[in-house]
Amino acid sequence: MSGARDVAHSLLDDVLRRRRPLDEALAEGGVDGLESRDRAFARLLVATVLRRLGQLDALIAAFVEKPLPDKAGPVVDALRLGLAQLLILGTADHAAVDSSVRLLQGRFDGFKGLVNAVLRRAAREGAEMIKAQDAARLSTPDWLWDSWSRAYGTETAHAIAEAHLTEPPLDLSVRKDAWLWAPRLEAELLPTGTLRRQTAVVGELPGFADGTWWVQDAAAALPVRLLGEVAGRRVIDLCAAPGGKTLQLAAAGARVTAVDRSARRLERVRENLQRLKVGAELIAADATAWRPAEPPDAILVDAPCSATGTLRRHPDVAHLKSPSDVTRLAAVQDRLLDHAVSLLPPGGMLVYCVCSLEPEEGPQRIARLLDTGAPVELVPVTPTDVPSELASDGFLRTLPCHWQERGGMDGFFAARLRKV
Repeated sequence: MSGARDVAHSLLDDVLRRRRPLDEALAEGGVDGLESRDRAFARLLVATVLRRLGQLDALIAAFVEKPLPDKAGPVVDALRLGLAQLLILGTADHAAVDSSVRLLQGRFDGFKGLVNAVLRRAAREGAEMIKAQDAARLSTPDWLWDSWSRAYGTETAHAIAEAHLTEPPLDLSVRKDAWLWAPRLEAELLPTGTLRRQTAVVGELPGFADGTWWVQDAAAALPVRLLGEVAGRRVIDLCAAPGGKTLQLAAAGARVTAVDRSARRLERVRENLQRLKVGAELIAADATAWRPAEPPDAILVDAPCSATGTLRRHPDVAHLKSPSDVTRLAAVQDRLLDHAVSLLPPGGMLVYCVCSLEPEEGPQRIARLLDTGAPVELVPVTPTDVPSELASDGFLRTLPCHWQERGGMDGFFAARLRKV
């Protein structure tokens, strides 16, 4: 799998130095030319390094007497990949060591001896060292740790960080009769109706080509449920891409208008709608300014956010986002909420959601909206709507450590409001 390791080495550079989201780098040719097994291995390598970066860097600091120069970033990445294979993924010692040394062929030949020595020492001593580490704390950037500790307490913050250390399962939303599809897909039926199984090549699973189901984290499937019965109702999905909630609404019989500023991302939504054989009106526009020809019955605002609730699936987020992003995005969220309220008629329902763990993007945005005197009232989320552990202070709040014995879930916040 040397090709996969070469690709993983390049992808790490894309994320950590060029500041590119991992999925974007993968979609734009990052794994071209690899067989499906090698593509999966390359992504697993990169994701493992990113979700355990602090832990791996602490090991490097223990093994290397002097810090490597800034220009030697690819050397550090080779060490990270080697350590991840040796100590996390269980790759054979010789394969992990030799492949990591080969990554330096040409430009960084002078560092081959160092990498070889460090990884061989790690093969002998690393297992005991890694047992003594607090992997969850080491692998969580300080700003996120501080934010979660303030919001949820240190114990829960640690549980959240712990949940981010492992690959998440594959969650599927089924159009109907999920209980019948569970055995066919070798999946567990979760209390919320989502099917969960171990990862797989999605296109090879039964029911995919027929549009029976779509990939969607269990937590991401909950905000639409807060709208209640939507069949025949006109529903606007603002900031709709990548489209999981649009699919939910359309499959439930809603008359959906999906709005997103990215025409390219809406094409993916269109492809999935066609696979499911359901329809929706797709509009590429600025969701803070676009207005419909007639008022809707309900609006879902799936607002752009820091996505800190999705680190299980997108570990690059921890290294690409900062507190300034939370502040910047909160302003965008306010504009979206204000605009959505202006589009609703009296009695219309509004669900606001973000896949963020940061209070500044969740309850604080709703508090700000209500403090402005906006003509809306909070309709509390209760255990009638979602399992009781997911309802908090009248809101939906899921955490990555919820249902950890079942594989966890993404972190989501959602609030339900009615126009008065």
